[in-house]
Amino acid sequence: MSPWGSLRARDLQAVEEMDRTDCDPKLLHRTYARFPLVNRLLSGWRRTYRQQLRPLLAAKGTVSVLDIGCGGGDVARSLARWARRDGFRLSVTAIDPDERAFAFASQTPPIEGVVYRKAHSSELVAEGRKFDVVISNHILHHLEPVQLAAVLHDSEALTRGLCLHNDLNRSNLAYVLFRAGFWPLGMGSYICGDGLTSIRRSYTAAELRDAVPASWSVERNGPWHHLLVHGFEEDHA
Repeated sequence: MSPWGSLRARDLQAVEEMDRTDCDPKLLHRTYARFPLVNRLLSGWRRTYRQQLRPLLAAKGTVSVLDIGCGGGDVARSLARWARRDGFRLSVTAIDPDERAFAFASQTPPIEGVVYRKAHSSELVAEGRKFDVVISNHILHHLEPVQLAAVLHDSEALTRGLCLHNDLNRSNLAYVLFRAGFWPLGMGSYICGDGLTSIRRSYTAAELRDAVPASWSVERNGPWHHLLVHGFEEDHA
């Protein structure tokens, strides 16, 4: 199947190499290690922090965040650092059910306010945990419909107010530009190949709206991402 044909609809048969249990551990480690650069360049979390989290921090001083499917944990670390530089405290619990992701994240230099757990979101629901904000980065396109519904249900149960799920926006332009611009990061890692697979599996805005309950809204998050949002929008003025 050509990549162009697969972009007409979500390619649900495509599997990312790093999701395979028998993938090369060295390539996987390098992939986790390069995620901070990829997310810094593409994922828009600095903008999301400024627009969504910093106003909440300004109103409350301290905010708790749950990062579902945190991978190598770089988004959690970035958010905590930005908050600290602004004079606030962001307490982040970053979870991932994959032992390999948990092991990598746990071995990174500690960041004040960031805790990692090997866990599913359902486990925290069972524990009765609550957080001010629930987030995720690049997990929605991995999920089957039943899994997506479960994550959204858990997110609503776990938050006191706001959920922000950031994911890719499938398009021909995104596919071409990622392949042209990120192939160097693919050398010795899964970044390029799995990134292209992620784009092929990801939603358009219309598809994502059709896939989620009406209480969730799909917002544009820069040129390459959607932000799936649930919860209040406080007046922080």
